[in-house]
Amino acid sequence: MDPITPGPRTVPAQLRAVLAWTGALVSPLLLYVVVADGAGGGSIDLVPWLSVRHLLPALALALPFALLRRRPYAALGLLLFGSAMTTVAIHTQEVAYLTDMRYLELIAVDLAVAVIAATRSRPVSAAVAFVALLVQVAIGYGNGMNTPVFEFEIPTLAMALTWTVGNSVRARRGHAEAIRVQAASQAATEERLRIARELHDMVAHSIGVIAIQAGMGRRVIDSQPAEARNALQAIEDTSRETLAGLRRVLVGLRQDTGIAPAAPAPVLADLDRLAATTVGAGVRVTVDWRGDRRPLPGDIELSAYRVVQEAVTNVVRHAATPRCAVTVDYRDAELLLEVTDDGRGSARPGTGYGITGMRERVALLGGQLAAGPRPEGGWLVSARLPVPEHVAATVAA
Repeated sequence: MDPITPGPRTVPAQLRAVLAWTGALVSPLLLYVVVADGAGGGSIDLVPWLSVRHLLPALALALPFALLRRRPYAALGLLLFGSAMTTVAIHTQEVAYLTDMRYLELIAVDLAVAVIAATRSRPVSAAVAFVALLVQVAIGYGNGMNTPVFEFEIPTLAMALTWTVGNSVRARRGHAEAIRVQAASQAATEERLRIARELHDMVAHSIGVIAIQAGMGRRVIDSQPAEARNALQAIEDTSRETLAGLRRVLVGLRQDTGIAPAAPAPVLADLDRLAATTVGAGVRVTVDWRGDRRPLPGDIELSAYRVVQEAVTNVVRHAATPRCAVTVDYRDAELLLEVTDDGRGSARPGTGYGITGMRERVALLGGQLAAGPRPEGGWLVSARLPVPEHVAATVAA
């Protein structure tokens, strides 16, 4: 896919950019004019606590904020330049008004520093805050007026507070982003594990059956052609089923297709077909259904089928026995699965990913799995899968 490049600016966007730059650039001169005019007194009071000579400088200081998002350093520089012009060049006997203007300038500059601290790295924002503080102090003492706002403490405390707030916002945003990335990574890992289990359970069983059928067909192809033909038919059927399952998994992984899966996910009702397939591999599987058979949620149906499939595959590979018993017990609050055989068990216990995959599947559903040799001989795989409360309540009703 070609990278997306930003298109040319439209006329309204260009016009807004020109207006923003024009207003920001004239703001220092405008601030100087309105403050100089206001220092002469005689202003109109809009409300008891606000006059025109206070409102107009506030509007002039607001103009550079139009550049703060895209050009924060330029906006901060214009604010500092405007503050220097008004504080150093304007002198009047009305100290209270110039003190108000100085406070207003400090607030505007500190807000700009807070935005930079929230959007830039800590070293960069700290350096910007330090330089802005030095300029503020120099501007304050440049007027030579003995008022509290020109002292060192007030600009320092205000700058420290606003930089801390901005930096905290940046840290919280970074922490939230890190959590989001971690959650996405964990979800991707869980999805990879789920796909790995799905492919392992599907392919391992099918390849095991195909290998056994191929070996039997090779041995009897001359003496018993009919049996060899049946083995080839079983290989064909198993291969087609496996390819259909692989296609379903691969189609599910594709995000840019609207093709439906080639085959539905297997459920417990497919155990009879699994048993019929396994007969060709030399193991007769009997399925004992107990309790009230009923549809269960899809994740339980799929996991239960895969657990039985993997257990039966282990019997075919390692048990060296012609029989295997599967018990599916539908209980009120759980589903009990048991796969037993009277063979010799695994030749190399603890190797491979079969039992690990079964245990992970069951654990993801909040269940328990036990696998090991039986006292009377053979091997037992037992899984308990809890049934959701609403399903259990429906059965009870």
